[in-house]
Amino acid sequence: MTLKRDRVFWAIALQVTVINFYLGGFGPAQPLLRTQQHTSLTVAGLHGTALGIAAILAGFISPKLVHALGRATTSWLGMGIFSIGILMFIFSPPVQLTLLATLITGLGTSTVVNVMVTQLSHRFPNHQASAVSQASGVASAGYVTGTLAVGAIAGTSLNWRLGLLLAVPASFILYFVTHSTIASEHVPDATGPQKGSLSWKFWVSWVGFIACISSEFATTFWAAALLRDRIGSSAAISTICIVAVGSGMGLGRWFGPRLLHRATLDAQLKTVILVQFIGFATLWFSHTLWISVIALLAVGLGLSMQFALASLRLINFSDGRPDLAIGRSSLAAGLAIAGAPFLLAVLGDHLGISRAYLMVPVLILIAFVTIIAIPSEQSTQNDVSLAD
Repeated sequence: MTLKRDRVFWAIALQVTVINFYLGGFGPAQPLLRTQQHTSLTVAGLHGTALGIAAILAGFISPKLVHALGRATTSWLGMGIFSIGILMFIFSPPVQLTLLATLITGLGTSTVVNVMVTQLSHRFPNHQASAVSQASGVASAGYVTGTLAVGAIAGTSLNWRLGLLLAVPASFILYFVTHSTIASEHVPDATGPQKGSLSWKFWVSWVGFIACISSEFATTFWAAALLRDRIGSSAAISTICIVAVGSGMGLGRWFGPRLLHRATLDAQLKTVILVQFIGFATLWFSHTLWISVIALLAVGLGLSMQFALASLRLINFSDGRPDLAIGRSSLAAGLAIAGAPFLLAVLGDHLGISRAYLMVPVLILIAFVTIIAIPSEQSTQNDVSLAD
């Protein structure tokens, strides 16, 4: 039995598409922001740290908001916070204000993404991996569009930040068109927000989740800088080349669940991590633009399903507390987003961006080892029951 995508699926997927439009433009444009603000790699990397801190805050706040307001209302609240942050970023040139704006935008972004996982898992209990992965695949169209918008504007006399502005009207249009689709009556659980201690297996898998997200954001934030260093391409061309990562992620998220549907959850995750490693190795050794672009596409394919599959592994180890598990996963994502791009930037200032990038295969190895050390008993067609 295959996944039947309904109006709720598309409404939630489009929410994350708007979020990914911002991430697609913002992450690869870090070299542009650094040039505009005349900062070092380390200072520019603080924008990734701001996104990470926001994810940590969302990890604490989201379960409480879901308990009080329900998942649907919480997701729209996140979209509103996200829009406010983008407006601040576009019209605030100094680095101090762009850091604050990034923090606010990241809080909204993480809130929407966290709720997306639990909403789709609840809606499609027999096809959780496929639902989350394919919704993320739809959202990759936003990532690619955002990268193209910023890259295209970077080649003109206009301020490249204006490319991000489209996400704001898109958020409001989406709300007015689809908010009734995912709206549902919410009665707070009398026992309060999901809480309690989680097993050691959860926390080991949580470390693996950190490694997955760290390698993703280290790649998307600084791959354009790596291309400029290895290939000598312009800032605009390097930024546009990152479209290959988003394209790979979109293809992998949409077709991956179909190609790997017979494999267990763990086998799927190990497969995509291996693809990521092959793509990364090719990228790091390449000094030719077209080979680097193909390698970036392979990296995107490898990264594509890692968030969805690693998230579901955490839910599997949560003892029936999905909102708590996803809240804790947001803490992991926050640490990864805050730490990985910043650490890579610091290493880049001291060692050069090419040598600094060798931290990525270390992260890949950590993610792979945690899956082997703590196997999940759930198959791809995860049947964990999620309470609303």
